[in-house]
Amino acid sequence: MPSRAVPRPPSRRARPGVPARPAPARPRREVDAIVATLKRTVRAWAPTAVGAIAQDGGDPFRILISCLISLRTTDAVTGPAAGRLFRLARTPQAMARLSPRAIAGAIYPAAFYRTKGRTLREVCRTLLRDFGGRVPDSLEELLRLKGVGRKTANLVVTLGYRRPGICVDTHVHRIANRLGLARTKTPEATEFALRASLPRRHWIPLNDLLVTFGQNLCRPLSPFCSRCPIARLCPRVGVHRHR
Repeated sequence: MPSRAVPRPPSRRARPGVPARPAPARPRREVDAIVATLKRTVRAWAPTAVGAIAQDGGDPFRILISCLISLRTTDAVTGPAAGRLFRLARTPQAMARLSPRAIAGAIYPAAFYRTKGRTLREVCRTLLRDFGGRVPDSLEELLRLKGVGRKTANLVVTLGYRRPGICVDTHVHRIANRLGLARTKTPEATEFALRASLPRRHWIPLNDLLVTFGQNLCRPLSPFCSRCPIARLCPRVGVHRHR
């Protein structure tokens, strides 16, 4: 009689980008203390380029366009580049009439400015064709736009529409793991880990807080731990050298 195959136990390996086991939840009071301290601290620093545009009226279209310009580009370049482009066109209708070359010239020296010139015009045409010229307010619809990933979509939802979302870039991913708020390998996995663990009241401001903090103190290499206002709450996960 042929022997029966013994079923294998389910694999314990995590899916790509998802941690094998979640980081232990930090006490709510510690999370509240971290966020409150960072809110006080970042007041002394300039806001991010996209954050400054959000403070200037919160127009979802300008937030979307500036975020696309900012990809792989420093804030020092993004802000002026977005300003030059918005002086030429501040609506999808006006920007769709510009040539990709004109858009690229306005946003130079942003990284991949020629590619972004084509992308930005295509995004504007899609907004006009599929959304009546209005920037959609849902992640699902925003992700249909060319060049828009979860980072950009979440930023538009949170800063443009003040709806709950968590925008995770390299700064947020790095610092969330250093603080023990996540145990993840990719920004996308960090987003879902934070959605599961953070109170919703902290979602919207989180990106601006951690990006500004990361640019000024919590650097990728050798962070300024000696000057950190939340050092006593930070386990310094993955930090091998600091100042």
